Amino acid sequence: MTRLALVMIARDEAHRIARALDSARPHVDLMIVLDTGSVDATAEIARACGAQVHDFAWVDDFAAARNASLALSPADWNLVLDADEWIEAGAECLAGPLPHDAMGWIRRDNRLDQSGADTLAQTWIPRLLPRGVGYEGRIHEQPVGPEKGVRLPLTLGHDGFTAENLARKGDRNEVLLMAELRDQPQDPYLWFQLAKELQVRGRPPQAALCFTEALRLAPADVPWRHSLVVRAVTALKEAGQLDEALDLVRAETLAWTLSPDFHFAAGDLYLECATAAPERAVGEFLPLAEAAWKTCLEIGEQPHLDGAVRGRGGHMAAHNLATLYETFGPPDEAARYHALAQDLRVGPSAALPQGS
Repeated sequence: MTRLALVMIARDEAHRIARALDSARPHVDLMIVLDTGSVDATAEIARACGAQVHDFAWVDDFAAARNASLALSPADWNLVLDADEWIEAGAECLAGPLPHDAMGWIRRDNRLDQSGADTLAQTWIPRLLPRGVGYEGRIHEQPVGPEKGVRLPLTLGHDGFTAENLARKGDRNEVLLMAELRDQPQDPYLWFQLAKELQVRGRPPQAALCFTEALRLAPADVPWRHSLVVRAVTALKEAGQLDEALDLVRAETLAWTLSPDFHFAAGDLYLECATAAPERAVGEFLPLAEAAWKTCLEIGEQPHLDGAVRGRGGHMAAHNLATLYETFGPPDEAARYHALAQDLRVGPSAALPQGS
């Protein structure tokens, strides 16, 4: 009997598939890789890592490929990984009892390129699947099965969103998302995914439009609502739609009182408003930005929130406050928050400055 298998689809991933397979091999009974048309050494490397490799003719449908890979697995449980992911921590939970009649949700730390520094955005995704679960969706496919989900203490690393790896994918995701939306124009999750795709590719006006549509269609209790709201505030700001962004912040404030990401995005918005309306800067927008970033520090990091970016409840907020005080004073506050930012970057348990 096979208890747990790793199941993966891959194409032209020779440069990184070994990292993913090596991270999983000690924790699973079997590894299955479905190659969707590689022209590099992906298949050979996967076999050398101990995986079974099967071929699949790509049909522009991620769910079809996922389901074909799952059909090859004889295991009671399947751990689904992509080649740009790897197990980073918490793998010991896979040796213990697995959730009964539930899908296992796993935290993924997405490495992003922002302002020349590595940034981690954390999201929760269902990746430990009981036998019989299948996928739906041509792109950004989702597993369909038990409604119950259990969060596991397993963390994945992921570098598929860095500029280099996005360039490798070209416009594939956007094309597939547009095709899906033609069939399902009222699906808020598809609008959300298209908005994110446009945002990371530096197209704020289009991203803002898609985020706005996702907000219009999405119920308040969708599990990705936090990420949707925070990203939408940023996209509207970057598109120059400051009034719309302010309206969104006002509408969502009560829902996200304990989200450093929400307050961080609000602080950035207030700073942008101060630049756009200097006559209102000192009396209105700069104090709001200061208060927002101080709130981030009071809340601290909240990695359980979907889409949380590491540092917004710590060193990133302290850095923004230091920059604010450098520009507008007092200089002693700038020095204190610079020191705090450094302390929080190396150790998140650092204490806040007195009087904060």
